[in-house]
Amino acid sequence: MDLNRIIQMILNRLMRRAMSKGINTAVGMAAGKGKRREDMTPAEREQAKKAQDLAKRAQQAARISRRIGR
Repeated sequence: MDLNRIIQMILNRLMRRAMSKGINTAVGMAAGKGKRREDMTPAEREQAKKAQDLAKRAQQAARISRRIGR
């Protein structure tokens, strides 16, 4: 394995982590409608929690469908 390939592998792993973190943050913000947890009422917190759970299930379903599609 040459050095260029090793560097590419490392960069791909870092980019994947950064993208994953960004997507998770965006989903969390969308679920909470852009509000911080302290600014939400208890009902809004509950709704945001449900939305996050739903988004998590959707991500899991997407992962499973990609595995099946291989």
